Amino acid sequence: MSVNWIVVSLGIIVSLLGYYLIPNAWGYGIFGFGLAHVVLGILSMFRGKILRQEPKEQT
Repeated sequence: MSVNWIVVSLGIIVSLLGYYLIPNAWGYGIFGFGLAHVVLGILSMFRGKILRQEPKEQT
């Protein structure tokens, strides 16, 4: 779970860097790259919870 928080926080930092570079073409790419890491880190947190759930027994 802590790895996911690291990915999200690095994504936020990269997004902020890209936001400050936005008039430049590189800024949009860096901003999108950071946002992708934020989204994927959050999705990975939910995926971990789903995978850890025990399957219900069918009777």
